[in-house]
Amino acid sequence: MQDKWELKSLWQVIIVMVVFALTGFTVLFIKEPILWLITGGGEKEWWMTVIYFLLILPIYNVILLCYGFIFGQFNFFWKYEQKMLKRFRFKKNDHSA
Repeated sequence: MQDKWELKSLWQVIIVMVVFALTGFTVLFIKEPILWLITGGGEKEWWMTVIYFLLILPIYNVILLCYGFIFGQFNFFWKYEQKMLKRFRFKKNDHSA
């Protein structure tokens, strides 16, 4: 992973992995409060889970950047986010009639 992510040391790899782990645990920890806000504490329908997943994507990215900043790896995670956003962009079709 050190070569793939262009990280300088094994220590930096460990820090990056810790940031990913903390972000995952944080998202898991805030799932119930978010679902509670969506449902108002009531019954959970399947579509509420869909809304949760749509909401959690940008929240995950913000949390990832925050932990990256705290652990001194903001630049790495900012570049990571930019690469991810590029993947979501739609490519224009050059075949015009």
